[in-house]
Amino acid sequence: EIRPTCEHCNKSLPFNSKEAMICTFECTYCASCAEEVFKKVCPNCGGNFSARPIRPQAALINNPASTTRVLKQGGCNTATIE
Repeated sequence: EIRPTCEHCNKSLPFNSKEAMICTFECTYCASCAEEVFKKVCPNCGGNFSARPIRPQAALINNPASTTRVLKQGGCNTATIE
């Protein structure tokens, strides 16, 4: 899907972002939220995170990145914000 933003803080994560992290269900977070807020455990499914692969530019022609923003209203279930 290549979501365009962090689901927690809404930070922009373009298709070639090296900061984008995903879980096995492709929940998408910035590296800061994934590591510091969620301690490397997805708040939605409980799985771990890995760096989101970067889709080659040529592949975007037929398989574009999503423009749909996913933002958890009020934060994610297990978010700890200090």
